[in-house]
Amino acid sequence: MSEFTDQFADWLSQFMGWVGRGNYWIVEVFTIVLLTLVAALVVKLILDRLLVKAEQTHNLWDDALLGAARRPFHWIVWLVGLSMAAQVAAKASENELIQIIEPARRIGVVVLLAWFLVLLIRRAEENFMDPQYSQKPMDETTVRAIGKLLRMSVIITAVLVLMQSLGYSISGVLAFGGIGGVAVGFAAKDLLANFFGGLMVYLDRPFSVGDWVRSPDQEIEGTVEDIGWRVTRIRTFDKRPLYVPNSTFTHISIENPSRMSNRRINETIGIRYSDGHLMPEIIDKVTEYLKNHPEIDTDQTLIVNFNKFAASSLDFFIYTFTKTTNWVHFHEIKQDVLLGVLNIVESCGAECAFPTSTLHLPDGVSVNPAEPELSRSHKPEAAHG
Repeated sequence: MSEFTDQFADWLSQFMGWVGRGNYWIVEVFTIVLLTLVAALVVKLILDRLLVKAEQTHNLWDDALLGAARRPFHWIVWLVGLSMAAQVAAKASENELIQIIEPARRIGVVVLLAWFLVLLIRRAEENFMDPQYSQKPMDETTVRAIGKLLRMSVIITAVLVLMQSLGYSISGVLAFGGIGGVAVGFAAKDLLANFFGGLMVYLDRPFSVGDWVRSPDQEIEGTVEDIGWRVTRIRTFDKRPLYVPNSTFTHISIENPSRMSNRRINETIGIRYSDGHLMPEIIDKVTEYLKNHPEIDTDQTLIVNFNKFAASSLDFFIYTFTKTTNWVHFHEIKQDVLLGVLNIVESCGAECAFPTSTLHLPDGVSVNPAEPELSRSHKPEAAHG
């Protein structure tokens, strides 16, 4: 044991002598890297612990803040520590790289802070639409629009700060951007039209993600899947994606059946002319049937009236609204209503009409069966022939 202690003492004295000959900067670099490693581990452990506790609650902002800060702050510690170690090493070795260390550190910090803000906006965007963070989640279209604007603002600001850090004049860049913007506006007028068309969709909100839309002006119908800055993606009912430029929505009409308050049943039923005396009874019973139907909204217009002397029928029509707006459930209700009306018509002793024709002959014309003798007299001739 004493032998090992003596050897360690000799090695330590040699190391200190070597350090004393101008190599102390290596110890500094080693110490800085070691402290950076420890600091990074401590920051990681603290943020992980806080994130676990935050996930046990349903607070929107602490989850978003800690979830977004975890990785960027870990790398900021490493960036600051390694840049300090590199600065010490470059200064000791009188290397010209020392001139670029400080700008590189500033650029890295700006990039990491921008990354943190982008992650924060993205996580907050997801939380705003998540039912577990709010009893009434925000509209997906509005949240995504605000999120895109904020992320774009962060990126543009970060780029301007980086250019300022690199020695470029922001005022000159902005002036050049103003002049170039005119040229870009002429060259990319369609792109700008789509951008402002998308902005109008976000502001006016004629439809949202998930809505069923259709246009009477063009062959556009389906479910909105995404509203981008240039195009809107609509999934048609045969499951094909339809990409519509946003500028299209500024000059066409759009129907949004998803925002209907009710769905309408508008049907015409015909009975035979011979059952005309039963029409009042049928109309009364059908009216009473619809008023008592649990799926019919009696606060809306409800009409059952004799409507028309048709070619082969006496027509009455049903005009009413269902409580549901669901497409599948609506057709189930409509089927139930039509079958109920058919049962009422048959219970009254009437029948639904179908196209028929009646032939009227003049009084002087009659059709008599052929005489048997005449039939027999022609048979032998037919046989001889």
